[in-house]
Amino acid sequence: MNIGIVIGRIGDVDGVGLETEKWIHVLERMGHEVFVLSGTFKGTVVPPERRTWLPLLSFFSPECEWEQNRAFFFPPDDPEELLLLIHDHAHRVATEIFAWVLRNRIDVILSENASALPCHLSMGLGIKKAVEHMGIPVVSHDHDFAWERGDRYASPFQEIRSMVEDSFPLRPSDQVHHAVINSPARDELRSRYGIEAVVVPNVMDFEEPFAVGDEYNGDLVTELGLEANDIPLFQVTRIVARKGIETAIDLVARLEDKRVKLVVTGSAADDERKGYFKQLVERVSENGLRGRVHFAYRRILSHRAQTPEGRKIYSLSDAYANATACTYFSSYEGFGNAFVEAVLARRPVFVNNYQPVYWPDIGSLGFRTVQLEDNVLTDEAVAQIDEILHDPALQREIAEHNFGIGRDHFSYEVLERKLAELFAF
Repeated sequence: MNIGIVIGRIGDVDGVGLETEKWIHVLERMGHEVFVLSGTFKGTVVPPERRTWLPLLSFFSPECEWEQNRAFFFPPDDPEELLLLIHDHAHRVATEIFAWVLRNRIDVILSENASALPCHLSMGLGIKKAVEHMGIPVVSHDHDFAWERGDRYASPFQEIRSMVEDSFPLRPSDQVHHAVINSPARDELRSRYGIEAVVVPNVMDFEEPFAVGDEYNGDLVTELGLEANDIPLFQVTRIVARKGIETAIDLVARLEDKRVKLVVTGSAADDERKGYFKQLVERVSENGLRGRVHFAYRRILSHRAQTPEGRKIYSLSDAYANATACTYFSSYEGFGNAFVEAVLARRPVFVNNYQPVYWPDIGSLGFRTVQLEDNVLTDEAVAQIDEILHDPALQREIAEHNFGIGRDHFSYEVLERKLAELFAF
């Protein structure tokens, strides 16, 4: 089949984009041809001839930012102009999708979170309009939902509230199959809407080398400002409040060995007004940790590249190759790509029992971790972490144990079985 993916951005280090690229790998391995319609491309795995750039779909497009601000953050007194423009933008999206489907002879649309989370209203509505008019089969890959985000998608306008309720997620029919990334989401969809969804966990390719040290990444720690004999803890996530990076900073402050350094790889591009990032910088300063906490977002992306000045940009695999262990103290995640990556990289991982999914879908499978509750760094937990960081044999023992469990539950082979079920129309 020709499968067409509609997504806001791809090729970045966000969970939706990373997981989409894995789906592309497996779908092509299954014999399908994949086309991508996106608002932003950053060196994705899809060849140029199968990429279509539609700037309107970007989360940072003027249209999307204007809609979000007036629908949720800075509402006007009267919603009339807002509603007119949302529907106008959605019509443009639907028209572009229609032409794209015809041009590429697409058999099935894969909507990547665009029909689940209302972070881009006109994109979700545009997909809905296009699907209704074309009658084309759709797989809706639902990573997040509005009700999981507290008041983030609360609007004073009944029309916007109805729009979110009626269109996110895309309603079921014989032509719409839903995939969710955890069992709580599956249960909630069934309870709220009578939607039967397939749970597809985030996966990694356990058959390919990952986090292997080589000549390219051998200088990563020194390039980031660390010493060669340091003990690097890596936080391989974006900088957003739910990632609990402050707990990782507090952990470094509790550890007496000054060689233990924290490297935060992701950017603060999704941190609204950079408030959380500023809090982290202040926390580093207050704890006297300058030189022990490094923000490396300019030098680590999903794939190797070069800066405009010709300096190396390292991949996520390069980052893990240089980690002694990983921190993942999130308070909330839909699944948790960074956890599975650490397992694949054969690195110990220190984790918070994040809601709603860590224990029921991941932790209960038997992984060996240092697990916090509510991000409380107990003396016992800090002592366990300290022991692991200074015992290479224990690191290897934990890593091999976790790798075997990860391969059984979160591999490409598991994904292939799930995709065969989802794309059977």
